[in-house]
Amino acid sequence: MASTAKLDIPQSRVAPAPVKKVHYPFWFGGSASCFAAAVTHPLDLVKVRLQTRGTGAPSSMLGTFGHVIKNDGFLGLYSGLSAAMLRQITYSTTRFGIYEELKSRFSTPDSPPGLLALVGIACASGFIGGIAGNPADVLNVRMQSDAALPPDQRRNYRHAFHGLVQMTRTEGPASLFRGVWPNSTRAVLMTASQLASYDTFKRICIQKLGMSDNLGTHFSASLMAGFVATTVCSPVDVIKTRVMSATPAESRGHSLLGLLRDIYCKEGFTWAFRGWVPSFIRLGPHTIATFIFLEEHKKLYRFLKGIPEEKCKA
Repeated sequence: MASTAKLDIPQSRVAPAPVKKVHYPFWFGGSASCFAAAVTHPLDLVKVRLQTRGTGAPSSMLGTFGHVIKNDGFLGLYSGLSAAMLRQITYSTTRFGIYEELKSRFSTPDSPPGLLALVGIACASGFIGGIAGNPADVLNVRMQSDAALPPDQRRNYRHAFHGLVQMTRTEGPASLFRGVWPNSTRAVLMTASQLASYDTFKRICIQKLGMSDNLGTHFSASLMAGFVATTVCSPVDVIKTRVMSATPAESRGHSLLGLLRDIYCKEGFTWAFRGWVPSFIRLGPHTIATFIFLEEHKKLYRFLKGIPEEKCKA
């Protein structure tokens, strides 16, 4: 008679439960960036004012804050917010969406992409995102710096869509892509130094430092990513702001190399890091807020889908 005794299988031979790779919605990055932009917009405005300041304008971050509030009121700190939102909807949705999609395709739950692969994915994502978000970026810079111009030179865009129409009518469709190459270059550097470094720092925190995948880890990794991104992007960010904020008379006949030569002759090498402190004070919190909001988006998505935390891999 065949034995009906239950066979004891050694625990070491039992296959572990498979790790599930989760595919998140494309728009999560753009949504998280919009929340972050709403929090950090005043810092972004001050950074732009410092990078484009004229003679007699405050040269410090606190002085610029006070100058804006004195002349435009507290709500003046939110000038151009509609353009900032449009920029995140176009630029950040594109770059985050493509980055997460490519990262998902080139990875398995047990074998995530290495640093070089992440940088390559981020560069491609950032370049496409920079082109997609350029019209809103031009508007964002113009609306933030408009109040600092003499009254007869102000563009007085009421909101982002009014600005798009006015730019197209008065300067032609090509104006929407003014500064697209320095902007795309900045987007490549930003995405590579921000997204790729965040994933790398997060992996180091979890795998090397023994930290849990929690809010503290997300904060630490995003803070370090913000520092890297600010330093790498500072020179291109200054050039992009100068090109986009220039009036048609100022930009006529000036090539990018000519602009660089003029800036260097007037300001020396320090132009490359002009506004670094307000850039970091803005980009640091923005990076932290973006990734914390993004991780919370993902956490809520897993909760709604009933995916256990220990059996999933982002």
